[in-house]
Amino acid sequence: MTAKIVTPTPDVLARAADVLRTGGLVAMPTETVYGLACDAANPEAVAGLYEAKGRPRFNPLIAHVASQAMAEREAVFTPLARKAAEAFWPGPLTMVLPVAATGQTCELARSGLDTIALRRPAHPVAQALLDAFGGPLVAPSANRSGHVSPTTPEHVRSDLADKVAYILDGGPCARGIESTIVAFTGETPMLLRAGALETTEIEAVLGLTLARPGDASGITAPGQLKSHYAPRATLRLDAATPMSGEGYLGFGDHCPLEGNLSPTGNLAEAAANLFAMLRAFDLRYERIAVAPIPRTGLGEAINDRLARAAHRD
Repeated sequence: MTAKIVTPTPDVLARAADVLRTGGLVAMPTETVYGLACDAANPEAVAGLYEAKGRPRFNPLIAHVASQAMAEREAVFTPLARKAAEAFWPGPLTMVLPVAATGQTCELARSGLDTIALRRPAHPVAQALLDAFGGPLVAPSANRSGHVSPTTPEHVRSDLADKVAYILDGGPCARGIESTIVAFTGETPMLLRAGALETTEIEAVLGLTLARPGDASGITAPGQLKSHYAPRATLRLDAATPMSGEGYLGFGDHCPLEGNLSPTGNLAEAAANLFAMLRAFDLRYERIAVAPIPRTGLGEAINDRLARAAHRD
């Protein structure tokens, strides 16, 4: 049965929380992308989520929390991690931290690691669902694993129509790309995934330069697979002009007739439009060329997503 896109009234949120308590799946909006939520403490529910997405079980999940108090029950916060939470939560920052002895998030959701990825989302619907449920929810992007992330409720329905009980309608996602992930497990915090929160903002608040992982670090957080966020079509990046038969996704002065991530060269606008435009082009083309996008600011995250989307194993 195809899930309905529903307005998140208090009554609907209460029913959605009941679905989660019985091991079901609910799609919820966040400020980054739509997430596929389930009870973080329920291994059977988490196994069902992995199956619904077709997600590798070695790829850990982000646990979403309603408050700092809930976060502190799940993880051990360093002083720098607490400083980052005070500055950027609620918001698009995920922190990887040591697991607390009081944590509820099951081992399967953490892929057997002794760390946990935590985020406190800013979207009011996500916050309302977390409050109604009363515990942490794991919520990877609400799409087939590796596919283009969903930024509207219709994107969720096209990928997971019969696998989810409710799709809570929060409109288009404001940020449009996933959260930035920083690990607070070593002496120097480490950037594991560039995302919707600019790296320079984090470094300014913490007063340091984030470390970067080496190629042999393995999968320690979501979004680190080399092939990820991928459309069916093949992508050609940094293309000044399209070749014959290619769809062309423009940016700034590279301005095709069909689609431009941001005609004014605004990186925040480009990030918000990225996944929706990739999905639209994927329906029409076998090959997609993408204009050059600066690698500064949010361009770091946009180019990261495009590189993973273009990668073919």
